[in-house]
Amino acid sequence: MDHAAHHPARAVATWAMAAQATLHCLTGCAIGEVAGMVIGTALGLHNAAIVVLSVVLAFVFGYALTMRGVLRAGVGLKTAFTVALAADTVSIAIMEVLDNAVMIAVPGAMDAGLTSLLFWGSLAFSFVVAFVLTTPVNKWLIGRGRGHAVVHAYHAHH
Repeated sequence: MDHAAHHPARAVATWAMAAQATLHCLTGCAIGEVAGMVIGTALGLHNAAIVVLSVVLAFVFGYALTMRGVLRAGVGLKTAFTVALAADTVSIAIMEVLDNAVMIAVPGAMDAGLTSLLFWGSLAFSFVVAFVLTTPVNKWLIGRGRGHAVVHAYHAHH
């Protein structure tokens, strides 16, 4: 094998591509975060358990959204899952650290309850922070043929 085979091709990565990839990941994260917060609060779980549940669901929904598009290209479930892992893991992980750090850092946000403007405002703000700080990471990843760049090969098959 030649040296080039060990390194993914560099792709042109625009800010628009990075923003779109980040928004895609953020959609799954937001669905999981909100579901985790609602379910955890409804069950009366401790804040730490709510955070864990939210993070797990953010990954589940984030991967599921990516897999849905890749499966439409006619690949198998195992390949779709592998593509989702490669495309989304770094982005979702960064967003989850940021989302939860903001929620924990805002005094009273985690204990404010689902009917509180403080809770929902803090959560919305955490999503903005996650989007702004993760977009440059996604641009860097796409430019190196990683992250959401791996998904584009499967979208081309439609």
